[in-house]
Amino acid sequence: MLRIVFINILLFLLPFLIYAAYMIWVKGVAPSNLTRITPVVWLIVAGFACLLIGMVMLVQFSGGERDGTYQPSVIEDGVIKPGSVD
Repeated sequence: MLRIVFINILLFLLPFLIYAAYMIWVKGVAPSNLTRITPVVWLIVAGFACLLIGMVMLVQFSGGERDGTYQPSVIEDGVIKPGSVD
């Protein structure tokens, strides 16, 4: 679960990191001056778009079979058998 949270944070911050790298590398702007000229609204919108696309891709291409039957977790002989999709 923590992995998914880190992936979401990275996807949201990706436009900000790309913009900062562009400004420093191409324009030669010092990091202290980046905050005054940053198009914050557009970076937030782009961050949410990356986050939404990443979440859709994660849901679409991960997980078990779609047509299977879910078998919940059970305790057998004192050992928890994890749930599965058959």
